[in-house]
This record gives sequence, C-alpha cells and structure tokens, in this order.
Amino acid sequence: MAVTYRAEAPDQIIVERLGAIDALYHRRSGTTHLVAAPVPQILEALGEGATDVAGLLARLAARFDLDTPDDEAKAALEQRLAELIDLGLVRGER
Repeated sequence: MAVTYRAEAPDQIIVERLGAIDALYHRRSGTTHLVAAPVPQILEALGEGATDVAGLLARLAARFDLDTPDDEAKAALEQRLAELIDLGLVRGER
C-alpha cells in the first residue's frame, strides 16, 4: 500500500523568504527551520492536497517542466519526505 503524504496545516507554518533559503516557523513545535530548494517547492505542491509519491512527482514535474521522473527521482523525493516527516512539517500515512 502506498504512503499518502500531507503537509502540516498552512496556519501552523509561517514562511519568511530570505533569498535562496526560507525560514519556516512551525507553530506546533515552536521550531524555526532554515530550508532551501526543493523543500519549499515540495511543501507548496503538498499544499494542493494529500498525495502519494507518484502524484507529488507529477505535480512537481508539471510545475517545473521536468522530464518524466525516474526511480532515482522517486527515491530522492522519498528521502526528502522522510526528512520533512522527522521535522514534523509533513505526515505520511498508509
């Protein structure tokens, strides 16, 4: 069964753009995270609603006019999602 990913509720994250990086203040944890691409783009794509890795890759590919994502891209995205789950910014559910 595929994992469905969803971003933390938008009212729980305050974003401050700082050029090449973003500061994300996570209200629930009281933690500020400094992040760079592709984290803000992943969170924005998840803001469209919960999805699995394939759906998220499709959203990102459409937004950034990317070639058809391959297994390497899928693995890299799954790794970023795992990191975002550890930070509490994304949830993954089976």
